[in-house]
Amino acid sequence: MRRLYVFDTTLRDGEQSLGITLNVKEKLEIGHQLVKLGVDIIEAGFPASSPGDMESVRTIAKELKGVIICGLTRAVVQDIDICAEALRQAEYPRIHTGIGVSQVHMQKKLKLTPDQVVERAVAAVKYAKKFVSDVEFYAEDAFRSEPSFLVRVVDEVIRAGATVVNIPDTVGYANPWEYGELISFVINNVKNIDKALVSVHCHNDLGMATANSLAGIKAGASQVEGTINGIGERAGNTSLEEVIMSIYTRRDGYGVETKVNTREISATSRLVSRITGVTVPDHKAIVGANAFVHASGIHQDGVLKDRETYEIIQPEIIGVPQNVISLTARSGRHALQHCLEVLGYEIEGTQLDEVYQRFLQLADHKQEVFDQDLYVLMGDTGSVANNILLQDLSISTNGVEMATATVTLEIEGMMITDAACGNGPVNALFNTIDRITGNKATLEDYTLKSVTRSSEALGEATVKLRYEDGHLVLGKGFSTDIIEASAKAYINALAKRINIG
Repeated sequence: MRRLYVFDTTLRDGEQSLGITLNVKEKLEIGHQLVKLGVDIIEAGFPASSPGDMESVRTIAKELKGVIICGLTRAVVQDIDICAEALRQAEYPRIHTGIGVSQVHMQKKLKLTPDQVVERAVAAVKYAKKFVSDVEFYAEDAFRSEPSFLVRVVDEVIRAGATVVNIPDTVGYANPWEYGELISFVINNVKNIDKALVSVHCHNDLGMATANSLAGIKAGASQVEGTINGIGERAGNTSLEEVIMSIYTRRDGYGVETKVNTREISATSRLVSRITGVTVPDHKAIVGANAFVHASGIHQDGVLKDRETYEIIQPEIIGVPQNVISLTARSGRHALQHCLEVLGYEIEGTQLDEVYQRFLQLADHKQEVFDQDLYVLMGDTGSVANNILLQDLSISTNGVEMATATVTLEIEGMMITDAACGNGPVNALFNTIDRITGNKATLEDYTLKSVTRSSEALGEATVKLRYEDGHLVLGKGFSTDIIEASAKAYINALAKRINIG
């Protein structure tokens, strides 16, 4: 079978759409999981876009081994210089450079003639080749370009040294049969196409990103680009888990194979959801909570007789356990460790002891602890930096509107207590934390919801803080007490800002 290379752009195309900035630690955690998943290429970011993104790409390039680390650039010398520096310590570096090739991009955005676009494309590839041997060229908005011009561009950049040519449907305009025809046209008409891999990169504006990507693969593409859970610009990107499992389930229809470890798919999806704050819909294909749930009596009867009656994918294949262990306050460390390992967490020793004590505190308030509780528990444990810890809080009210909050925070080992008033408990709480920390950021959004089942459900508070430099930071907090959850979320956002790379 033909080898299909999997190019993950969750940390670049996915992250840039979130409206928040992931810090280096968060990006590294996702990166390590992507290596476990077995993707071939990780697009770590757009180094020239900001000093923070430059540092993130540099750190990922240094830390992650056994995988190609890629950085995005425009067809601009300065972009390529910055990207090359960020990738300098990568084991396998790749520069991803390109330019728009459709009429609307050339005329309206770039204000360049077709000849000038070809000249810039070739110059960018040649310049990138001075730093790395592996250069990918993206023909932005390729689907809306003139096919004959696209062939010319691809031919020229391969002559200049491009090792991969990316034919994107940048605005999600294609139908599957049209996109497949375009990939076939490029492969059949670019004379030197054997010297480069053809890559597909599709967006989901019309809901066809996965279908278009599969059509491109069927037509001969050897690399597919996408994101975990399909996050990305506007309506999102191709969901890599959908492409991977489509090929796995219908392998005879595509004639390709990947080196992806499918049993890491569920853990990867949930990790990305937890860190980015983008919830996976219950009905989402492959990784949604309902993907392997059978509610209809007819379905249940069929599955109990033979799983193949209604399951085309065995849940174990993507890392979803078939059996369930009921966790309560009477459960021991071993049971907790097992359930966490099933969900993709590997902990032992003192870390397990710490999590177990937090688990017991939660279990004392709930009759049963579910998987979602464990995700919350681990997120709460790992997301709050050690430099700001909530030690105590109390709220007093005077009438319907006025409230006073008294808060004690431990900041780098020092205990600080202060109080402030506000229009309601939460406003008073945030005002007090601002007084203690000197925070000047603006609260842009605050939400509160139940995230687990049962009457003793955990509350999840989410805050978004906008800083003067434009950064938008998301913080989350969890507790069966909604005021405490709100405090934890606010502190979580402040701690993340301090630690942003």
